[in-house]
Amino acid sequence: MSLLLILQENLEFLGTPLFDSKDFFKLLLKTIFNLSIILIIVRFIYYPVTKNKDYLFTYLLISLTVFLLCVLLDSVKLELGFALGLFAIFGIIRYRTDPIAIKEMTYLFLVIGVSVVNALANKKISYSELLFANLMIVGVTFGLERIWLLKHESRKNIIYEKINLIKPENRSKLISDLKDRTGIDVVRVEIRKIDFLKDIAYLRIFYYENDKK
Repeated sequence: MSLLLILQENLEFLGTPLFDSKDFFKLLLKTIFNLSIILIIVRFIYYPVTKNKDYLFTYLLISLTVFLLCVLLDSVKLELGFALGLFAIFGIIRYRTDPIAIKEMTYLFLVIGVSVVNALANKKISYSELLFANLMIVGVTFGLERIWLLKHESRKNIIYEKINLIKPENRSKLISDLKDRTGIDVVRVEIRKIDFLKDIAYLRIFYYENDKK
């Protein structure tokens, strides 16, 4: 059996090995470890608070893609420059339909950072150090999201027709009217767009999740 495995590892196609057991199982182990950490962060810390499936999908796929890019291209010795390049590319992502909120951008930066660290960790970094770094990130994220920041601010986009109330001097009346009509304890309002031809305004209202009536 071992002889067959050796023969399989020595087989090549166009100068590339068909199977390398050592590198393959190392890749498999690191992938499982990285996905486990990312799942804890985005599925069990981020998602229960925001209930946003779109970003959940995005974070998991971006994390997996970045991780595999780093692992599979690590052999070309780009290392730190490559990692910084990834941060620069993904750090300026803005979806054209709607800009990413600061919190979502923070999570995006977090999953990319974790994936890069786990992918580029080499023999100079012990498994205990790598595990400690990942658990520290998970612990601090959980603490900030679920313990210290007890109230989560949610938002909704609405179309509003009482355009006279969007004036700065009528802000208190605007918030009061929105509370009465939506049944939501609105804490602040952001004016996104004004259409004077239709006499409507596009608003974004903010409220605390636990304060919904």
